[in-house]
Amino acid sequence: MLTSVKWNMALDFSGQNLRGHNFKGRKDLAGANFSYADIRGANFSGANLTGANFSHATAGLQRRWVTVLVIVSFLLSGISGFLWVFNGYLVSLIFSSTIQNQIGGWVVLIMFIAFYCITIRQGFTDGLGYLAGAVALALAGAGAGALAVAVAVTGAGALAGAGALAVTAVVAVAVAVTVAGAGAGAGAVALAGGGTLLSLYISWQAIKENEKYSLVRNIAIAFAATGGTSFRGANLTNADFSQATLKSTDFRNTILTNIHWHQAKLLDRVRPGKTYLDNAQVRQLLVTGHGQDKNFDGQILRGINLKGANLADASFISADLSEANLQDADLSRAKLKQTQLDGTNFTGATLTGAYIEDWGITNTTKLHGVRCKYVFMRLPTKEDPDPLRKPDNKQEVFADGDFADFIKPIFDTLDLYHNQGVDPRAVAIAFKELAENNPNADLRIVGMEVRGEDKFLLRAKTVPDADKSQLSAEYFDLYNQYKALPKADLIYLMAQKDGQVQSLEIAFRAVTRGLKEVAETPKKQSNFNLQGAQFAGGLVDADTVNAQQIGGNITNYNPEQRQNLAEAAAEIQQLLNQLGQTYPTNTLLEKQIVVTEALKEIERNPTLKARVIGALKVGGTEALKELLDHPAVNILLAALEGWQDAE
Repeated sequence: MLTSVKWNMALDFSGQNLRGHNFKGRKDLAGANFSYADIRGANFSGANLTGANFSHATAGLQRRWVTVLVIVSFLLSGISGFLWVFNGYLVSLIFSSTIQNQIGGWVVLIMFIAFYCITIRQGFTDGLGYLAGAVALALAGAGAGALAVAVAVTGAGALAGAGALAVTAVVAVAVAVTVAGAGAGAGAVALAGGGTLLSLYISWQAIKENEKYSLVRNIAIAFAATGGTSFRGANLTNADFSQATLKSTDFRNTILTNIHWHQAKLLDRVRPGKTYLDNAQVRQLLVTGHGQDKNFDGQILRGINLKGANLADASFISADLSEANLQDADLSRAKLKQTQLDGTNFTGATLTGAYIEDWGITNTTKLHGVRCKYVFMRLPTKEDPDPLRKPDNKQEVFADGDFADFIKPIFDTLDLYHNQGVDPRAVAIAFKELAENNPNADLRIVGMEVRGEDKFLLRAKTVPDADKSQLSAEYFDLYNQYKALPKADLIYLMAQKDGQVQSLEIAFRAVTRGLKEVAETPKKQSNFNLQGAQFAGGLVDADTVNAQQIGGNITNYNPEQRQNLAEAAAEIQQLLNQLGQTYPTNTLLEKQIVVTEALKEIERNPTLKARVIGALKVGGTEALKELLDHPAVNILLAALEGWQDAE
């Protein structure tokens, strides 16, 4: 009763009777104590309940609403019975004396058999879709029966559900016998009985949260939550619902950050909206704290409170755990590949043996006091169950506090993953342009890595507050733009850039050349650590850089030499492309013919010939080969090398 509410400065409503009370829009309920209170039917919509205590509270429907739901369930069941009897009557037309009625009866019977089969095998939604295309009247009969039973069982309890089934069966039998007579009545009774059993089956599967019958369950829960406790649109950050009873409670559009749900009762009967409470496995984890060896891949779990939970061997691949509370949680051997962890609290958590491939930690991720002896930088495979273990020496483990120091550099890096068809020229130009467009990000390349057969990672260090998402999007816009250019245009564009870009492009070529080796030897891991290498901000300051990390020397040419080399390569590429439209290059002889024709064209153009010979003197055949893309390039360069010797 409203008169029983006691207001005081401490906002202490513990143990009070607050049934049906209206707290809608209240902004002064932060930290309020509703423990052990009866809040059935209370309205907290839009209220600020930050840090509020609802432990052991009782939410849900007031008794008068339960009564209303039971009555409505009986009415729906009665209507369902009459409609199923009507459907039975249609089937009974099989026994009619007229051919037209008999055909109609058989059509209806076949239609309902198909409906039963589709509903049981594929789900209620598919069954309704089929039935909607057949007969709207039959849809109304089947839908009302399933909904009535589902609402009765989930909203009003097993007793009301049993009563609803009884009404359906009794009405069906009585009316069928009266309307259709003895022989036809048997068919009508059979169909009505089958409809009742189908309704019971659908209701049972909906309560078990079978996805095939989620439509029935969602409608039933929404109906059962009408008049129940409402937190719709409220802010429940840091609230405590431990051991509270929560059936028929509305949590749509509610802020559910860092909520304590331990041992909450009937959490499966709430109206979750699009919150993480919509997932049955997540609800079970919140209530019990046991998620060992469970799969939460792709789940949106922002702000979830899993403090102290057992998550050993759990999989969170591509899940969003941003702002989640994982304090003291056991994440031993957990799969955290590409898991979003912005602002996640790992304080005191155990991460020993976790797989942290491309995990999305940021400078706001809390790793203080993490317990971790070792981690793996890749997911396990049959061939390699312990991929890229850190520390590398399997006899070593991280000392206390070492893991946070080991992982900290990742906070400030921009990881640019290239999935296929890496183009070193496009990479070099796009990255240099990205660095020029964002000088405040202070982009510096710290690593390149070949992954698998055609994947490549470019890792660049940034300032801590850089918007990595924006930088990544801008880079790939540039990269895709340049990669789409014709090769001749890209070569010419390279010629317009400074020596830093050319050096970077050659470095990328040296690294990505390992892709073929990896493809041919799957067990071989090619890693290129370029920590401290001379790229980006001041890419290359010397004429020649000893780049053992990428397997060779990088030579910087002066601007005139670069221009001549690039122009010569561009003209040769254009010439080869033109000849390729006329001459095939499938066999060695055909390639030789193309080369012969190319040499003739070069001989006819003294300027081009001089430029080609000059380019050969500056960079040799290898420099030209890096800039050309044609099946006959090796034969052509061998011939041009002969020209150079003749000169």
